Amino acid sequence: MGIIIKPIVTEKMTSLGEKYSRYGFRVSPNANKLEIKKAIKDMYNVTVVSVNTLRVEGKKKSRYTKAGVINGKAPSYKKAFVTLKEGDVIDFYSNI
Repeated sequence: MGIIIKPIVTEKMTSLGEKYSRYGFRVSPNANKLEIKKAIKDMYNVTVVSVNTLRVEGKKKSRYTKAGVINGKAPSYKKAFVTLKEGDVIDFYSNI
């Protein structure tokens, strides 16, 4: 498994990318900021200015069934917000 798992493509992240050249990625929980910066630079050929990371706690979920209440939890993961140099752009839709 690589450092970058997948990009976060939501309405909010798309608007941040257009306005401020900030992009979100779901990354490996063991990755640090330097590894993330190098992986983005190698993968997309862009200049990374800064990397901010955060850990997202999985949500608790429950569901009612015939057998009773089933409790569970969605998995936790790590997010990275990458700011690029002014003028650099990542196009996630280029190969669709």
